[in-house]
Amino acid sequence: MFTQTLDDSLVKTLVADAVTAPSMHNAQPWHFGYARGSRTFTLSADLERAMPHADPTTRGLHLGCGAALLNLRVAASHAGHRTSTILLPDPHSPALLAAVRLDPPHEHTDESLACLHPALRNRHTSRSPFTERRIPENLRTALVEAAAREGAQLSFLTTPHRETVLDLITHAEGYNRMDDGRAAEQHRWTRDTAAGPAADDGIPDYAFGPRERTGSAPLRDFAGRGAVPGRAGADFEEHPQLALLSTTGDTPADWLRAGRALERVLLLATLQGLAGSFATQPVEWPDLRWILRDPRSGTGNVHMILRLGYGPQGPRTPRRPVDQVLTIEP
Repeated sequence: MFTQTLDDSLVKTLVADAVTAPSMHNAQPWHFGYARGSRTFTLSADLERAMPHADPTTRGLHLGCGAALLNLRVAASHAGHRTSTILLPDPHSPALLAAVRLDPPHEHTDESLACLHPALRNRHTSRSPFTERRIPENLRTALVEAAAREGAQLSFLTTPHRETVLDLITHAEGYNRMDDGRAAEQHRWTRDTAAGPAADDGIPDYAFGPRERTGSAPLRDFAGRGAVPGRAGADFEEHPQLALLSTTGDTPADWLRAGRALERVLLLATLQGLAGSFATQPVEWPDLRWILRDPRSGTGNVHMILRLGYGPQGPRTPRRPVDQVLTIEP
């Protein structure tokens, strides 16, 4: 039996790659453990970073943790290790989300994961305008297949369903601004970079993107009820290219799979020169989330609305130091 432990520097590197994942309001609601003896990572939810108003079920928190889990597998494959993953390994500890064992170095790793590694540190959420250039059908198909590898469904929207979804996003954005609890919660996770020392979480004001002057891009405005001095306006795309990410089930395990699928899609999109952003506003309201379903099939549980296209990659947002999110044990 192979029992050689990993060098702690490699363990930290793998986690540093994992935490480049996106998370709701960049709250980074995760904590990793690593047991040297069993060569096993654990991933736990940091519930102090949950959002009880916008995400009362912690579904969104699970999505972010699932994305970090996919990144860990990508980083391990790049380092030459196969992984074995168990989701929700302890039914008595729901905050323990996954256990990932690293097998001995092997010449035959999952190349479909390893090849995504260059995108880990280049993937950023972009709240800038995209062009109207259409994503080619073969790339759309590849992105759909990437989601399917992780047990989720990705479907690009066509009219009139797209127009319905855009309307729902607009309504949900308005509901959020009128809800004092949600507005305060969002404000808690925004960062005025001129007002104090740099933070290592949340959405910095430089990542808000320009104000939408014209267009139909479904962007969350992190300025909320306030205003950012000197913030520019811009013309966004009239026909945003949107896709829904969904799973058949709607359990915590499904939420983790959806997060893995989301990140796999985003990493492949980044490698192919696409930029992306999210629209989660209607997903956060149960009544609106139900209406997001494909009107033809009426099935699936929607977890994310993706806006993809050709445009500038977004700015790098801060990440918590690895020492704050990793515990190494014998």
